[in-house]
Amino acid sequence: MDLERGGAGAGCYSTPEKKKDSWRTALTLAYQSLGVVYGDLSTSPLYVYKNTFAEDIEHSETNEEIYGVLSFVFWTLTLVPLLKYVLIVLRADDNGEGGTFALYSLLCRHARVGFLPNGQLADEDLSTYKKMDGGGAAPPMGADTAASRMKRLLEEHQVLQRLLLLLALIGACMVIGDGVLTPAISVFSAVSGLELSMSEEQHKYVEVPVACLILVALFSLQHYGTHRVGFLFAPIVITWLLCISAIGVYNIFHWNPHVYEALSPYYMYKFLKKTQRGGWMSLGGILLCITGSEAMFADLGHFSQLSIQIAFTSVVYPSLILAYMGQAAYLSRHHIIESDYRIGFYVSVPEQIRWPVLGIAILAAVVGSQAVITGTFSIIKQCSALSCFPRVKIVHTSSKVHGQIYIPEINWMLMILCLAVTVGFRDTKRLGNASGLAVIAVMLVTTCLMSLVIVLCWHRSIFVGVCFILFFGAIEALYFSASLIKFLEGAWVPIALSIIFMVIMYVWHYGTLKKYEFDIQNKVSIDWLLGLGPNLGIVRVRGIGLIHSELVSGIPAIFSHFVTNLPAFHQVLVFLCIKSVPVPYVRPEERFLVGRIGPKEYRVYRCIARYGYRDVHKDDLEFEKDLVCSIAEFIRSGISHPGGGTTMAERSEKDDNNRMAVVGAGLRLCEEDADPEDAAGPSGSKEMMIQSPSMARKKKVRFVVPESSDMDSSVREELQELMEAREAGMAFILGHSDVRAKSGSGLIKRLVIDVGYDFLRRNCRGPAFAVSIPHASTLEVGMVYNV
Repeated sequence: MDLERGGAGAGCYSTPEKKKDSWRTALTLAYQSLGVVYGDLSTSPLYVYKNTFAEDIEHSETNEEIYGVLSFVFWTLTLVPLLKYVLIVLRADDNGEGGTFALYSLLCRHARVGFLPNGQLADEDLSTYKKMDGGGAAPPMGADTAASRMKRLLEEHQVLQRLLLLLALIGACMVIGDGVLTPAISVFSAVSGLELSMSEEQHKYVEVPVACLILVALFSLQHYGTHRVGFLFAPIVITWLLCISAIGVYNIFHWNPHVYEALSPYYMYKFLKKTQRGGWMSLGGILLCITGSEAMFADLGHFSQLSIQIAFTSVVYPSLILAYMGQAAYLSRHHIIESDYRIGFYVSVPEQIRWPVLGIAILAAVVGSQAVITGTFSIIKQCSALSCFPRVKIVHTSSKVHGQIYIPEINWMLMILCLAVTVGFRDTKRLGNASGLAVIAVMLVTTCLMSLVIVLCWHRSIFVGVCFILFFGAIEALYFSASLIKFLEGAWVPIALSIIFMVIMYVWHYGTLKKYEFDIQNKVSIDWLLGLGPNLGIVRVRGIGLIHSELVSGIPAIFSHFVTNLPAFHQVLVFLCIKSVPVPYVRPEERFLVGRIGPKEYRVYRCIARYGYRDVHKDDLEFEKDLVCSIAEFIRSGISHPGGGTTMAERSEKDDNNRMAVVGAGLRLCEEDADPEDAAGPSGSKEMMIQSPSMARKKKVRFVVPESSDMDSSVREELQELMEAREAGMAFILGHSDVRAKSGSGLIKRLVIDVGYDFLRRNCRGPAFAVSIPHASTLEVGMVYNV
């Protein structure tokens, strides 16, 4: 089988190409984004008025309260989703990716505030590591600007760095909480229309079971992925938006054509003046009109800025405004019927079409919930990649559509929690209180991080950053306070979930850092290796020994621990480090950093595989082939042979007095079970072949290299030895660590390390590349880490 050399990402997926800004492409992406991005936001009319008028506003025969609420809804939709997200925040993308972790990643690259312990200068040479300016002029080197002063402040105070990480993790935790609450309130509100066709006693026994059945079906189908039915998402959401906007237009002209007067901000003032504390508390229901706005930024990587802007401004925004105006027009003529306030959306729907609208609403709620669940999977994957969440099993449900993943453990946990809050609360009021707090907390985090991005990354003045956080922060803080005051009425749920996940993230991150610090302090010097001689003082057996380590330099202690107890090792040794870098993607040709440890005749290499927080980790077979090809390419065009037609970009990074290099394409690795007849590759190709001299083995390994490559005998000999080792097989040596708090540690540290981290480590997944390795090929070296 021929494997075209394409880096660690070849054959799995290609890094998303920059979207063309042609109108045809933009309109196509805008259409697709309606089904992925706006499902949650478009279903908010189902429960906004119902939650707003639940109990906080006294019944009145005038329209001041109704007009006031409509005015708040209009200006909230205008200022937060339209002005903040569509016009400003969408520009702060991280190589096309969005979300709170994208903002944190940008800040980590513009100032050394990240907590990834194994960072290297060579990482800054990645093409996706580029720094953005947001349209602002980059200051000259050494200039004393606002950005440079803020950068120094953040880099000099570790407390501020921890607060920044804490802020990003709070946003991630609230997104997870939203993944629990949004499906519950969306589906529950959609099926609440059943109460119009049955008595109050009957719908009590129907509403909750039907909602639970839909939720169970929704979570049970997650492992199939959405690519099979994803083409239906956009038509469903478009049908729903057209439906609510048409109903809105009908209600405006039929009941109250003058409802447009409520768009004046003066009615907000009158509303608060009349209702006072009750009106302030009702803001917790009004803020639900912007539920799902964060998805515009979080899902940016699947589309483009222009497509999301077109979809929102031309379809979603006007449809939502018409829907809310239509509901207000209906209520302005029926405010005497107090129960109409409690029922909400469906009472304003003409009776003749209520059942079709109910069906469309349920489908739209499922689509909106699907997007939130997928977003929860994505944020957990990002946290795990940045060592802030225990390793979990990640299943890629589509080989064609990037970003569609499924995490079984998280899926079932979300389902159980979602059913628990649905059955426990049984009404949209408390579900709305809980969901509202989670939504506004994520927006506050985005506002805080965005203000730093404006100064550090866009090189704007501190005044601009302060104005941004004061303006939008004041709006969101007002809504946050109105949600927080309802702590006992449901708002405690996202806070409790966030505390639980925050503790898990902190314990895992702290334990990982302490374990890495122990590895650094106890690594073996290169002098110890050189003192062993070419045979390392031990028996060298056939094959490749792959030693997994978190270290990017030095020799891990598990190696010396192993050879001390068992003085035999493989003829080719590779110290492998799989590390995350604060970028969304690493290009396949930039994936591997390869270097030597010790002299050439030792046959000891170091290989660092770099992944972004959105990268897909390949299965072990493909990873092995890419790894061997990278080492072979390093040998063929290595630093010690600069005249050999090199295809590598040499870097200044040092590794124990040996330079490392970024290895690109150049070689093809061919493995076959039978004697190859077509050793020279496809007919007509001008390639030369290096093949192992032994023809008696079952697996034949050969490297196909360009004919123009010049090799001396030592390079050819080293490649042949690598092929022989590959034919003999590859063994994986993993450290089985027992992390313990060292004697004299405080009570909290012992609880965190000996109880929390130990429990998480024993119950989480192993390293991503080692999940499917046969047990017969794995060696575990036990060590006790006293941290």
